[in-house]
Amino acid sequence: MNKRIAVGIDIGGTNTVYGFIDEVGTVLEYQEIPTRGNQPIEDLIERLDSRIKLFFKNNSNLSLNGIGIGAPNGNHYSGKIQTPPNLSWGDVHIVSIFEEKFNCNTILTNDANAAALGEKKFGVAKSMNDFVVITLGTGLGSGIFSGGNLLYGHDGFAGELGHVSIDTNGRKCNCGSIGCLESYASATGIKKTVKTFLERNPKDEFLQSINSEKINGLLIDKAFDAGNKLAQQIYEYTGTQLGLGLAQAANLLSPEAFIFYGGFSNAGRRILDPAKISMEKYLINGNAHTINLLQSALPKGQAGILGAASLIFNS
Repeated sequence: MNKRIAVGIDIGGTNTVYGFIDEVGTVLEYQEIPTRGNQPIEDLIERLDSRIKLFFKNNSNLSLNGIGIGAPNGNHYSGKIQTPPNLSWGDVHIVSIFEEKFNCNTILTNDANAAALGEKKFGVAKSMNDFVVITLGTGLGSGIFSGGNLLYGHDGFAGELGHVSIDTNGRKCNCGSIGCLESYASATGIKKTVKTFLERNPKDEFLQSINSEKINGLLIDKAFDAGNKLAQQIYEYTGTQLGLGLAQAANLLSPEAFIFYGGFSNAGRRILDPAKISMEKYLINGNAHTINLLQSALPKGQAGILGAASLIFNS
């Protein structure tokens, strides 16, 4: 009898990760490909379709149990990706597309929810019932566990911490609102911060070197560690703004931890230390010391696909 495995797909604003995963969380193989969010979604679907089918053709001892998908604005209830702010797709009923292509159970959730599921089943949140996973990628996503359950809300869109406004006179967000946390604490937000700093320091070589469409976090990390004052100011500002959003979430949810995954979470304490200081200024009930800011311990690129696959094994 063939071993049945799930395909986990984590669609991001820049890259998409897909992997082949068994019931105990072993990732048999995974790959990362560009999302190309400025192209029609059919472009991504066709690339995934050919790669998934080739894998099973080359691994005849395995069979497909189902497909779990995490995506920006992925609605667990409707099966649709609904007008994601950093992708040009509009509304797409992705569940029906994959079920037709693969004739298997397909389940959709928000990409940050998928990361939260991965942390709960396989990561640092195994023993936690109340925590928030925050994905710091192109945007800022969040998946919330409360009382041991993932929060979806009545319409499937609970957990949009990235679109809580921390400054009603602040930056315009890709979602159309003003001052969203995502506009400050994400790759998109840091890109805006770098441009602001460059306007004040137009001849600075470091700022010129990182001012591009794709901000390189490793370059900022290295400059930070070498004592570059502007690199340190970029991360301090980012962390301070992040902390404002964390405080709002903490006052509402009283989580045991915020767990950071992906992208600029790799900056670690460089961002998280000022975030904790900022968060603690705005917390009530004196509970600052009880809330941990942690980095995901799951392998890079795998939290989302593990969580997406867990949707299949738990269905």
